Amino acid sequence: MMPLTMAKPGETVTIHKITGRDEVRQHLAELGFVVESDVTVISEIAGNLIVQVKESRIALDRGMANRIMI
Repeated sequence: MMPLTMAKPGETVTIHKITGRDEVRQHLAELGFVVESDVTVISEIAGNLIVQVKESRIALDRGMANRIMI
């Protein structure tokens, strides 16, 4: 497993684990980041990511993206 920040733009990956406090995991789940779902990295700038989850594009900072393990 590795953090989402290691994925390259254009790559589609599957989430295996989400770390952090319960509030953080709940917030990410509400955005669509759940275990076994696919995420596509659209772009990466200075460690911050724009990803596509289901039908939505979401911007994540490096800290939040590091909590999502692929």
